[in-house]
Amino acid sequence: MDGLFINGLEIDAGRLGPESYVRDIPAVSGLDGLRFTKPVTLFAGENGSGKSTLLEAMAVAAGFNPEGGTKNYSFSTRDSHSELCGAMRLIRGWQRPGWGYFLRAESFYNVATQEELYAREGRVPSAGLHERSHGESFLTVAQSHLRPQSLYFLDEPEAALSPQRQLTLLLDIHSCAAEGSQFFIVTHSPILLGFPGAEILSFDGGQVHPLAYEETDSFQVTKMFIERREQVLKELLGTGPAI
Repeated sequence: MDGLFINGLEIDAGRLGPESYVRDIPAVSGLDGLRFTKPVTLFAGENGSGKSTLLEAMAVAAGFNPEGGTKNYSFSTRDSHSELCGAMRLIRGWQRPGWGYFLRAESFYNVATQEELYAREGRVPSAGLHERSHGESFLTVAQSHLRPQSLYFLDEPEAALSPQRQLTLLLDIHSCAAEGSQFFIVTHSPILLGFPGAEILSFDGGQVHPLAYEETDSFQVTKMFIERREQVLKELLGTGPAI
């Protein structure tokens, strides 16, 4: 699609060390490349399937700090990112993003702390993230950094958000994508996975492959629980017949 900042990626597995844990993630270790055609690409799949590993490597290859933040954030509290970024080449479009952000749920506290330090130094305005609830801080960061013609990597942005706030975030992403921004999002949220027109890539089954919204586990499990809650709970708790 014309106007995308990242049209795809290529991976040279030969550049991974023999002891790299990436080699133990089937969906990623067997991946030699991907192509992207939509402004919003969603990574779905079970825990440990490689979604966040690939997203992190893409963000670092794109110039973002491994722990998150904008490209202007330069700090490290724990060097835990994989070497996959060094084996990856992003296939870039002709345009360059005007802004961007890498949001990681697991290191958000560290980013918020660093932002407070930057604010005290006068480098960025203070959003008072530690003075807000976790969910409010998440949404504040997302909304304050969403801009037209920008590039975003979001790793489980729903982690601290209520269903209502997830809908708010979906609306904000939709508006931003309509103004030329591109998003790569790791999510388990059946709300965010329902983003209209997005491409969903599943990491389940040992390979990265496209999947329809209704085929995702997040949708199917949520639908089953809502429609058959009592039966599901009886089976889970051992008080009823098999589902």
